[in-house]
Amino acid sequence: ERGEREREREREREREREKEREREKRERERKRERGERERERERKRERERREREREREREREREEREREREREREREGERERERGRADLLKQHQRHQSCYYNVNG
Repeated sequence: ERGEREREREREREREREKEREREKRERERKRERGERERERERKRERERREREREREREREREEREREREREREREGERERERGRADLLKQHQRHQSCYYNVNG
């Protein structure tokens, strides 16, 4: 009788230990999954950060190209103005030359 009760208590303790092991196992699994989700979120944030950085870089390059085109247009305009002044000067010199030739 006493031996039977002792065995029953031992079986009960074993069931409790088994439940505790299962609980710990579930807890470890939850922690692992939580860690995996957190790492995935971190990877996603990192990918998004890099993509934003690439986008900013593309924007800077685009703006720089636009500024360079603007500078080139200005240089071209300056060259056009120089050519225009040179042409006017030549016309003026030709005109003067004619004047001096006539009145020379």
